[in-house]
Amino acid sequence: MDGAILCLPDDDWQRGGVQPAMMPASTDALIRLKTLSKHYGSHTVLDGIDLDVRSGEVLAIIGPSGSGKSTLLRCINYLEPPDGGTITIGSMTIDAARPVARAELSGLRRRVGMVFQSFNLFPHMSVLRNVSLAQERVLGRGRAEAEERSMQLLKRVGLADKATQFPVRCSGGQQQRIAIARSLALDPEIMLFDEPTSALDPELGLEVLAVMRELAETGMTMIVVTHEMGFAENVSDTVMIMADGHIVEKGPSKEIMRNPQQERTKRFLRAVHDR
Repeated sequence: MDGAILCLPDDDWQRGGVQPAMMPASTDALIRLKTLSKHYGSHTVLDGIDLDVRSGEVLAIIGPSGSGKSTLLRCINYLEPPDGGTITIGSMTIDAARPVARAELSGLRRRVGMVFQSFNLFPHMSVLRNVSLAQERVLGRGRAEAEERSMQLLKRVGLADKATQFPVRCSGGQQQRIAIARSLALDPEIMLFDEPTSALDPELGLEVLAVMRELAETGMTMIVVTHEMGFAENVSDTVMIMADGHIVEKGPSKEIMRNPQQERTKRFLRAVHDR
């Protein structure tokens, strides 16, 4: 679904008034990245990224392939350890310059949920068990409590009737919604989405986007790497464009999408809309 443009009514998804084109650093940031860097050999993937995300903010990250978008998400929850810089989530700061304790990683990942392009569900477990297992292992919930919470979340994503099925019996859109329920089951403060609709056809992608819109409306702090330009413009609060490991431009979503200031942003958006 790369390059697809989803058009949603502006009135339905307007999320705030006009703001300056470049937003100042927030004093109440829930997520703060300082000079975050990542290298693979001689190749620099992230080059000194500074980023603040406020509590309740929905940030959409767009940009050309290979710009470092997915790597940035994976560094935030330390699936990819950064080579330099700091990551602050609330009052907890992890510095890439020193070893990270297992307790720190556990604390970080309990606060930050992540949904990937691929669904990564356990094929030999029922949908209900896929959502319940981590609650028992990570949060220490009993099976009955975990399953009760799982059913609440499956109902929330419209899949309570699939609880006893195996993932292979579910469509791609349904499997991605199950993956979202599984992440929410650990009660994260922040959700990271790495192109969650890219492996889905447009109709199935809409199912996933509807769940993400509902999360945005409830005030969940979200960072979404996406090719869905409609979501970026009409659902997110802020759009950030990345290219070559740098932040090219960042600001209120409608302003960036309709009136970008940087030539690199203009060139990328023209390419998307001309496809």
